[in-house]
Amino acid sequence: MNILGIETSCDETSAAVVKDGCQILSNVISSQIKFHQKFGGVVPEIASRKHLENICWVIEDALRKANVGLNKIDAIGVTAGPGLIGALLVGLSIAKSLAYAQRIPLIACHHLEGHMHAITAQGIKAPYPAAALIVSGGHTSLYLLKRQAKYELLGQTRDDAAGEAFDKVAKMLHLGYQGGPVIDELAASGNPKAILFPRSYLEKGSLDFSFSGLKTAVWYYIKKQNIDFDKDFKHIKDIAASFQQAVVDVLVNKAIMAAKANKVTNILMAGGVACNSQLREQMQQTAQKEHIKLYYPDPILCTDNAAMIASCAYYAYLRGDRAYWSQNAYSNRPLEE
Repeated sequence: MNILGIETSCDETSAAVVKDGCQILSNVISSQIKFHQKFGGVVPEIASRKHLENICWVIEDALRKANVGLNKIDAIGVTAGPGLIGALLVGLSIAKSLAYAQRIPLIACHHLEGHMHAITAQGIKAPYPAAALIVSGGHTSLYLLKRQAKYELLGQTRDDAAGEAFDKVAKMLHLGYQGGPVIDELAASGNPKAILFPRSYLEKGSLDFSFSGLKTAVWYYIKKQNIDFDKDFKHIKDIAASFQQAVVDVLVNKAIMAAKANKVTNILMAGGVACNSQLREQMQQTAQKEHIKLYYPDPILCTDNAAMIASCAYYAYLRGDRAYWSQNAYSNRPLEE
């Protein structure tokens, strides 16, 4: 069964063809990073316009690379939210049009559920039950995966998402956008113990996150140091490494706590920040010590992509889920059972 997936929730225009939910035939991603860099973040209006410009050729390219015509597509899965409304509507509108024209099912997918299916898209059987850490520029959440399509929210960020904190600290350090990859690269040659930035664990037993205080602490530190951003490269690397370590410590601690509190021996990690090398290494080491098995997708499937949406749609199709033609986009909605 061939599913065409469409993802336009933020600043990546993506289309993919996935067979039987686990075999990626194509996964085309058109990034808008260069158009947003000068603004230091994603501009919703620009994102929507770029999706309009790119969506048709991205879909055509995905079908061509998969060597599959539209007449061989059995259903279309599309991200309906959460995300930027204007951006989501581009993908949702063309998905509706194609599904209607081809008289095939339309399946509306939740973006976070899509991230959880990134590993299934590459042929890895989803671990149930498991604690799932979804960590990206817009989301930092912990879920209990009971079984297929059965989720329980355990914790979420109360302010900034982890990826958002990376972007903002990178901007403070004059490193540009996107912050995650550049901080990860600089931190590799910095000292993570150079500066003791705060770790916010909140009240005892809480599985929620908070990165706003950490971000503010970095801001005040930079102001006090009077850093020359053109010369103090070692200092900048140490700040990046120390900040990254503070974020990773909290993410790892909460994920392990969630697994142990719910008596599960699997952790699934997904989302753009799951590409971070320090997070992957530390989570793997800690999980191994706690006799917990860690799952995470390849880096290309951690960031927003349509392959994860196609895989998510495949399992939704098997459950009998279908979207009406009145399906609308939503900027925020809980991932419910």
